[in-house]
Amino acid sequence: MAFDYKKEYKEFYMPKSKPSIVEIPKMNYIAVRGKGNPNEEDSEYKKSIGLLYSIAFTIKMSYKGTHKIDGYFEYVVPPLEGFWWQDGIKGIDYNKKEKMSFISIIRLPDFVSEKDFEWAIEEATKKKKQDFSKVEFLTYDEGLCVQCIHIGSYDDEPKTIDLMHKYAKENGYEIDITDERFHHEIYLSDPRRCEESKLKTVIRHPILKKE
Repeated sequence: MAFDYKKEYKEFYMPKSKPSIVEIPKMNYIAVRGKGNPNEEDSEYKKSIGLLYSIAFTIKMSYKGTHKIDGYFEYVVPPLEGFWWQDGIKGIDYNKKEKMSFISIIRLPDFVSEKDFEWAIEEATKKKKQDFSKVEFLTYDEGLCVQCIHIGSYDDEPKTIDLMHKYAKENGYEIDITDERFHHEIYLSDPRRCEESKLKTVIRHPILKKE
């Protein structure tokens, strides 16, 4: 059985429908940065997803080729995630998607080094005849957060976010979204194959303990 991060780390990927506090350890990711309305047909966001998965699967399938990754084990590619913000706007204004900035990410297994990542970029570039220069190796230490599962349209996320912020406040925390700590989403459903009302998204916000 391939190792499945969602099942093995349920506290990170499968939270309940009630908010909870969680400490997220430092992790490495495949990452692509961009801007603009993610819903537009030819958006930077949609292009970023293709770039991410090309590298993710190049690494996943590496064991079938000549590049052997030390400590490799078979695994399910972790879900797509995203950090989101809008310059000059506190929180997220869902009516101004054209002002969105993002970092699209997919978690890397701990055994993948930067050297292995660089190999995957070269390999994908060679095989797909495509430019992967926007793809980066990102190490991120997210730390203390409040999170909750959101079911339904992305535009309805404010309802869930309000619950999260209320829960954090009631438990002695304050929201700590900054230039380095972001609104974070983890996509457990594929919007191309799932009804909007049934989409499952983990929403996570950074917090800190009130003085």
